[in-house]
Amino acid sequence: MEGNVASEPPKERFATVTDPVVEVRNCSVTFDMSRGVSRVLDDVSLDIERGEILGVVGESGSGKSMFASALLDAVVEPGQLTGDITYHPDKGEPVDTLSLSDEELRRIRWEEIAMVFQGAQSSFNPTMTIRGHFEETLEAHDRDIEDGIEYTKQLLEDLYLDPERVLSSYPHELSGGMKQRTLIALSLLLDPEVLVMDEPTAALDLLMQRSILGLLEEIKEKYDLTVVFITHDLPLVAGLCDRIAVLYAFEFVELGTADSIIEEPAHPYTRSLLRAVPNLDSPISKMHPIEGGAPDPVNVPSGCSYHPRCPLATEECSELEPEFEPVHDEHHVSCFHYEEAPSTIPLELNADDEAELDTSFDRSTDEPVVSLDDVDVHFDVSSGIGPFGDRSTVQAVDDVSLDIYENDVVALVGESGCGKTTLGKTAIGAQRPTDGAVVYRGQDVWDAREYRGDVTIEYEEIRQALQIIHQDPGNALNAHRKVQKILEVPLKQAQSGMSRMERLSRIFGLLEHVGMNPPKDYAERYPHQLSGGEKQRVALIRALLMNPDVILADEAVSALDVSLRVEMMDLMLELQEIFGTSYVFISHNLSNARYLTGKANGRIGVMYLGNLVEIGPPEEIIRNPKHPYTKVLKWSTTDLEVDQSAEEPPIRGIDIPDPANPPSGCRFHTRCPEARETCRKQNPDLISEDNDNHRAACFREFDDHEYWDSDSIVEESNRAAGDEADRTNAEEVTSD
Repeated sequence: MEGNVASEPPKERFATVTDPVVEVRNCSVTFDMSRGVSRVLDDVSLDIERGEILGVVGESGSGKSMFASALLDAVVEPGQLTGDITYHPDKGEPVDTLSLSDEELRRIRWEEIAMVFQGAQSSFNPTMTIRGHFEETLEAHDRDIEDGIEYTKQLLEDLYLDPERVLSSYPHELSGGMKQRTLIALSLLLDPEVLVMDEPTAALDLLMQRSILGLLEEIKEKYDLTVVFITHDLPLVAGLCDRIAVLYAFEFVELGTADSIIEEPAHPYTRSLLRAVPNLDSPISKMHPIEGGAPDPVNVPSGCSYHPRCPLATEECSELEPEFEPVHDEHHVSCFHYEEAPSTIPLELNADDEAELDTSFDRSTDEPVVSLDDVDVHFDVSSGIGPFGDRSTVQAVDDVSLDIYENDVVALVGESGCGKTTLGKTAIGAQRPTDGAVVYRGQDVWDAREYRGDVTIEYEEIRQALQIIHQDPGNALNAHRKVQKILEVPLKQAQSGMSRMERLSRIFGLLEHVGMNPPKDYAERYPHQLSGGEKQRVALIRALLMNPDVILADEAVSALDVSLRVEMMDLMLELQEIFGTSYVFISHNLSNARYLTGKANGRIGVMYLGNLVEIGPPEEIIRNPKHPYTKVLKWSTTDLEVDQSAEEPPIRGIDIPDPANPPSGCRFHTRCPEARETCRKQNPDLISEDNDNHRAACFREFDDHEYWDSDSIVEESNRAAGDEADRTNAEEVTSD
């Protein structure tokens, strides 16, 4: 596997590491396109220290995934990779990876440098069991199957998975978090030295993200790994990485230790990125989106590629490309004016100085627009094939009441499977409740649909008044229609008396208002010609053109870069002022929920396994959470601090129970660190002892409740786990 190793010494613009496991020198990736050469990685150089966790951070399209592919010489055709990449194994001679044969590359990719891809679901063959995937990998690399499966079981146990259950399952039978952990185990099967992880937690809930990051620290030490962690989420890796490299426009602009990048960022882009990221620490008023957009890879600006968006840019920046300068020995930056950045782009990452908690909720009207009264939504599901399959009932929403007022913002947060999207769809009449009532301005929605009783508001009017913005605008927009046609449809329906010129004027005006200039140009584009943020803007405009009273925004910003989320949420609130609509905002991210509801004087509702377990003003929820599950969500929301690993998770289990078989009593009691016998038997109501706007479904909120005299079941659970471990150890000793 040996080849000609690059002899060029490391560039001085990067601090030389003491023991590099991979050296990258002057690497570029280009694609020849009809409109020119697309350069998606531009002459990057970097040393990766053996045993470190290196975070590579940047916006979508910045070149992160291309850098990951380059490390494994896995750039897809017709991409062209140039430069030098040298791998230094723990034992043996250095290897020039770009000169290897296909067979040598195949082995080095699994046995020396392994990859964990972003989409765990697409990484597995749905027709094979998980055991089949591990056996196939072992066979391909001439490893002993029996020994390999025993090692697999150890890996799965280290990732808090049940080996027998996982190995006998098909991919679709595992949750997203279980699939992602299984994929990590598969990548470690051949004991590689380097693990490259490309957005490995992007599709997961924050609790699962945080849990996997904790597990990653453990397995990194146990298996003596070097980890390259690719992400667009800077706070996510703040407490994980030893060093962070910041990518902008296909080249590195800043590199340093994690504490120096987070606490003393030098590049204007890094500082702006930190200021744009929604988080729980910063004052909401101090979060600002980054002006402008990332450059086109076919037409990258001359000089410093960031200068069109930079508040410090001068003529020098537009003409010359800055070299890397040492901020100090372990921190380098590519910027002419980095010393001025702290005063021009100040960071305020501490919310402690904000005003006292505001526990009020300002209703613009006394009567709600939409009311949900003791709503249940249950689904019958079957497993197996044909009439002999097992049937069960999933209680997606169970006995939830909620009022939505005019100009209101209610954010529903919780893990996947908690019922928040189902509740949101029920609120806008898109999902029929199994029991309970959904009422729009005094009219039962489903009575109107079926013409039962005295119908005062026609169903067609209700459906027009209740709209939705889907999580993935790419799939929600008709790929065969231009933006203009997509937006004309709701206008024709909602305001049929408009002339065509009036419709176009309205559409162009809104496109311009949301920053899509020139509007006539954007109106002529198809969805595939828009960025993710632009597609989401079109989806938002389309919903608003119906003049709705309530919009369900289902994870409407989760698919966007963290740097774009504040901008999108600001736009939603700006358009709310114009159209007078209310939002039901679905999110698994507590930071996003805090930002949107905080600026709108709204509320955050926390859902767990179909129950609404806490609701109140955002700062109350964030700074004074009452329900133990809300405290878990807060813990799981990564902040802009380097030292995050010491804090123990306030939860007893990573994986959420099966919603088809929810626990008795309080559904959180199986994971709650405060659970007692009463919690196993009774389900608390969502009430407040003080009758204020902050309510929680937890017995601990009442000083005189019988909960306090009942026995803890946490100690019982710990004893049971200890007894099981003792039995297992005894069996192993006996078998030996």
